[in-house]
Amino acid sequence: MYILGIWDGHDAGAALIRDNEIIFASNEERYTNRKLEIEFPFNSIKAALAYANIKPKDIDVVAFPTIDFTKTVSRIFPYQKEKYYKLRRRKLSNKGIEGIMLKTRGFQYRLKYITNTIGILPLCKTISTVAVKRALKHLGFEKVRIVVVNHHVAHASTAAFASNFNRALIVTLDGYGDGLSGTVSILENKELKKEIEIKARDSIGILYEQVTNLVGMRELEDEGKVMAMADYSYPFDFENNKLKDFIKVDGTKIIARYNPVRQYGILSDIAWATPREQMAYYAQQLLEVNLTKFFKNIIERYKINDIAMSGGLFSNVKANRKIRLLDEVNNWFVFPHMGDGGIAMGSAMYANYLINGITSYKFDNIYFGDEFSNEEIAKTIKAYDNIEFNEISDKAKAASDIILNDQYLFWFQGRMEYGPRALGNRSILAPAYSDNARDLLNLYVKQREWYQPFAPSILKEDAERIIEDMKGYDKFMTMAYKIKDELKNEMKSVIHVDNTIRPQMVGDENPSYRDLLKEIKKKRGYGIVLNTSFNIHGMPIVRTPKEAIETMKKTKTKFMIIGDYLVENKGI
Repeated sequence: MYILGIWDGHDAGAALIRDNEIIFASNEERYTNRKLEIEFPFNSIKAALAYANIKPKDIDVVAFPTIDFTKTVSRIFPYQKEKYYKLRRRKLSNKGIEGIMLKTRGFQYRLKYITNTIGILPLCKTISTVAVKRALKHLGFEKVRIVVVNHHVAHASTAAFASNFNRALIVTLDGYGDGLSGTVSILENKELKKEIEIKARDSIGILYEQVTNLVGMRELEDEGKVMAMADYSYPFDFENNKLKDFIKVDGTKIIARYNPVRQYGILSDIAWATPREQMAYYAQQLLEVNLTKFFKNIIERYKINDIAMSGGLFSNVKANRKIRLLDEVNNWFVFPHMGDGGIAMGSAMYANYLINGITSYKFDNIYFGDEFSNEEIAKTIKAYDNIEFNEISDKAKAASDIILNDQYLFWFQGRMEYGPRALGNRSILAPAYSDNARDLLNLYVKQREWYQPFAPSILKEDAERIIEDMKGYDKFMTMAYKIKDELKNEMKSVIHVDNTIRPQMVGDENPSYRDLLKEIKKKRGYGIVLNTSFNIHGMPIVRTPKEAIETMKKTKTKFMIIGDYLVENKGI
């Protein structure tokens, strides 16, 4: 049975499942080159069908999530979500209707918080289903079974069914979706049962999003920058946190003191008189204090010590670390595409659970996207001037030689990663110990803010030698860890100011990348490399060889290893 999951909202995408196997998953931004694309995922669906070599008539079920009032309206009037997309990403002109939106953005944000907490109204399911069927018809889907999945059920399904836990607490937390901002469920005896719902009005995710906006960043996109910036604030006790009363945990409830509209107004006043770093610290400390209390309470109530998490709030690796280190937690799992970009897969998984009772998938890697042959790669390269390429027999050694010569390297291999993190297939690599290579990479390609750290890939077997607070391995870059003091110089280009890292721990799931790290280890003693996503600042991760070559030329990058070829840019 083929089940197609789709999502047509923020970070739209598609995922294809056959029986208990994930066949393909990708997000629409990789095809439109608009980061966090909001349009219907026509391209992602086509790519999934092409990869599986099937047609729309071969799909048994299409599942999609989220039928709340706001999402239903956006399906009827898609130009509305395009306007908000431009407003959120700071892409508006100062003329015409866009100029009016720009001048009244405070009002626009307040209106959004009113509508997005409404939840599901009568006819929302019917109207949304009709709209989705109409869009699918353009791709040749005539008669197909449709399954509608609640937003947080989709999040919970990714955490539960990808974790491979037999018995666990499944926690979802985000801004809002279908009238909720979070849930707690129990996975036990191959059954997923929801126990707790947290209303959208009580969303800690909305608060963090509002702070992101008020410190001059893009909500739903720059929350990670807020997390990083918080560590540059002067620290203080939680009792002195001006936001401490905005959210409280009462047993297994999360309660917001104010409704989102009033909260935005009060936060605006506080932010006006508060340095950005301190405002970021307020929000991050509030998040960490309340999440750790909440997790302690739910574990105590249900007597289950294994936890799996999904939802946009769990992109906060610092808060995840606080949860991971709780004495009450035994084993943990964070779904690697934890934001809304992952709920297409969650919808497919839940439909598969309902219809076929399937509750686990092989999930040792997330290389679920497009792949290109050496023949396709060579044909692409030949179309460009001043680009020289040669086939090489030992990619790992060639790459390590370049990296250890204090240079950064573009690295393009195999199937594209699913989710927001590059995990050694669409990566830019540099020495973890070099300030110079990091600064060149930042200057010419990434242009990250000064307070944002890069992340490392490390050999799994080296993790305990490097990390002082080891408690569980993370191959998907979903968690922060603290490094040992003696490793500071060896990792100075990938550590944050508080000595934490967000590592990818590489095992056998990616042999060619693992070989590269082993070559680094031969010469440095540790298998560590700076690994950042293969993209220019503000753009999605590259998908095709053409995009890789054009990025190479635009950034004046000298070396790339793509497929079995070493490529050198002679035009610099």
